[in-house]
Amino acid sequence: MTQPPIPGRAYVVGGAVRDALLGRPVHDRDWVVVGATAQQMIDAGFRPVGRDFPVFLHPLSGAEYALARTERKTGAGYRGFAVHADPSVTLEQDLQRRDLTINAMAQDGQGRIVDPWGGRRDLEQRLLRHVGPAFAEDPVRILRVARFAARLPQFRLHPDTLELMRGMVAAGEADTLVPERVWQELARGLMEQAPRRMFEVLRECGALARVLPELDALWGVPQRADAHPEVDCGEHQMLVLQAAAAGGAPLPVRWACLMHDLGKALTPADVLPRHIGHEARSVRLAAAVAARLRVPAECAELAAVVAAEHGNVHRSLELGAAATLRLLQRCDALRRPARFELALQACRADHLGRGGDWPERPYPQEPRLLAAQRAALAVDAGAAAREAVARGAGTQAIAQAVARAREQAIERALGEAGPV
Repeated sequence: MTQPPIPGRAYVVGGAVRDALLGRPVHDRDWVVVGATAQQMIDAGFRPVGRDFPVFLHPLSGAEYALARTERKTGAGYRGFAVHADPSVTLEQDLQRRDLTINAMAQDGQGRIVDPWGGRRDLEQRLLRHVGPAFAEDPVRILRVARFAARLPQFRLHPDTLELMRGMVAAGEADTLVPERVWQELARGLMEQAPRRMFEVLRECGALARVLPELDALWGVPQRADAHPEVDCGEHQMLVLQAAAAGGAPLPVRWACLMHDLGKALTPADVLPRHIGHEARSVRLAAAVAARLRVPAECAELAAVVAAEHGNVHRSLELGAAATLRLLQRCDALRRPARFELALQACRADHLGRGGDWPERPYPQEPRLLAAQRAALAVDAGAAAREAVARGAGTQAIAQAVARAREQAIERALGEAGPV
């Protein structure tokens, strides 16, 4: 099928140009069209989809083409903008409204790079720098810069950009961010190469205290050096997150790692550096964060399990078969075995995410509990129940018979001897 002509002049813009220059894979291409009207795009067969500004889908490829536009701040927050798009808007004007110089480059049909704001130079210098003062008009850009720091951890943040972000936070712009957008950017940043960099940048500019104060409160809180050579609770949280990222953990595991120790920030000062009962406090705080940011259930539920039980998982080498079964039941490991495996991934990251030689220490708790889980799942609960019924057992005795069968299976699987 013949490609329809594109009105005006079309350029690839933004991330595709940046990633190609960095030698990274390019998966999606965004296009901007200069010198065309919305009606011309429609007449050429493009389908309009933009609600806030003119975006069109290519009739064959489905790729997005946006008309070149400028934006003018009209109110607080990231929604307070008036958009202007017509054939008079130049490519340079369109690129000027973008966040970072490395995202403000374009490429024409002949492969020539259009770089009016020094993005190529900043790529070479490994620098995250804002394009211009209009950056301060959109608070989402604070989160985006932090996310790019996680994606490109070898890049440093330009001092002027950091100062601009601090000014935005001080002016209350970060307080206007809607929960859905905060979660969207945090979730994307958590899945980057170095997610701790996102939180470091947010702390540097003061935004972490606005969007995740429960996490921000962990820095400066001490814990026992024998179990945590890194001492600082905030640093531990980052080490755990990086351990999860190094293991290729999915988003629910990384979120659980980020949430698992929030309760340590509320430990009474006279108890420090111990953190007795922090698990229950962490469960409550993680639930509050999940409700506020509208975190997906898969992430919120795993975070609750890990916050509540990570200490017991760490101590599970000391547990007999009966106590191991109770741990599995509290984690709902027999009804949701896949989620339990994710919980153990988070617990392993918690073990590895410490200072000293902890990252080199094995974590036998994980395979041991997985073996116990498999053994318990292999028990024919129906057969155990029917056998109890045949003996005339009541409801409670039937449940006890099933539990005992599972305990025996766990005991055999773990090679335990003697009473449990």
